[in-house]
Amino acid sequence: MYIGAPRRKRSRTPRVLLLLAINACLIWIVYTMYVQRPGWSRPFEPTPTPTRTASSYSEEADRLYREGKLGQSIAAYDQALGLEPDQANLLAQQARLLAWEGQPERAIAQAKRAIELEPANAVYQATLCMALDWNNQVDEAVKACGKAAEMDPESALVNAFLAEAYADKGRSDKATEAIEKAIELDQNSELVWRNAGYVMELQAKYRSAIQNYQKALEIHPKLIDIYLALARCYLQLDDNENAFISLRKAQNISPNNPRVLDQLGWAYHLTEDYERAVSSLEEALKLDPNYASAYGHLGITQYVQRNYESAVENLEKAINLGRRPVEYYYELGLSYAYLDQCDKAVPWLQEALQIDPSAEPARQGLDICAGRKTKPTATKPAR
Repeated sequence: MYIGAPRRKRSRTPRVLLLLAINACLIWIVYTMYVQRPGWSRPFEPTPTPTRTASSYSEEADRLYREGKLGQSIAAYDQALGLEPDQANLLAQQARLLAWEGQPERAIAQAKRAIELEPANAVYQATLCMALDWNNQVDEAVKACGKAAEMDPESALVNAFLAEAYADKGRSDKATEAIEKAIELDQNSELVWRNAGYVMELQAKYRSAIQNYQKALEIHPKLIDIYLALARCYLQLDDNENAFISLRKAQNISPNNPRVLDQLGWAYHLTEDYERAVSSLEEALKLDPNYASAYGHLGITQYVQRNYESAVENLEKAINLGRRPVEYYYELGLSYAYLDQCDKAVPWLQEALQIDPSAEPARQGLDICAGRKTKPTATKPAR
């Protein structure tokens, strides 16, 4: 018996249509709020990071230079030039820092690139002069600065770099003339006063050099090259206290700078504190295993300590890396002579005499090897 008629199964179509309509409304609302309306941020989209420009890196490089952080400044210039490689002014500015930081070959390359971009710019030509001079290419440096002076004889920087090159060439008259003109043209440049100090230093006028270096520091109080120069002058005046004060100031500005540690080690050597000298020089070489000057100073210190095996090793490294004062040659030869290895000593001693025929220690070494003279007592070598 049927109580009632059987129920018909309800259709699900209206419910599905309703849900689709609701979803469509939600999508329209989201699109209206987050896409069409300006000022609204889209959901789940990361905030874009602004891209740095070459000028921002250049400004950072200048700030780091003013803070005495030359290595970091060079790196910032690299970033700027990576974005805009044809910025001649950035290439020239970086070249000067590279020379100071012991990379003169790269400095030369950057300066030449700047000149290729702007051949008529006298300051870029003078920057090439400076880089060549710091790479011990003094004759080439004088020629480059001479060309720059022809292009712009009234540029303070041109005259300052010309003075430095003339000083290294031993032309003190020309160096003095050029630096005096640079000072007349610009008394607010640390580079001008730095080179004024250098010209006086090479003329052994150490007190005048100190005054000029201090004027440079008034303009740029964190330029470590000036502190190192002051230390050299104070050491020449036997003012060891102020020499080490200057070196410590440089170290405070740039504590992990191999050039600072090298000069600190050499100062210890000159004051006959050889253990500290060796420690400082070895630390410099840990930071820069290709720092030729530190190898040379370490070799000389070991020579004075009569540690001839180590002296030979480090003096040869210095020479192979391009550091070649005559003292390295004859002290290397004498070290071999002390070790009874005259077959190796004689070529170095002969080469020393080719560099400087008046190098008496080289003649003494040859006499030892020829049996004409007994081994001399090791003495403190010349700088």
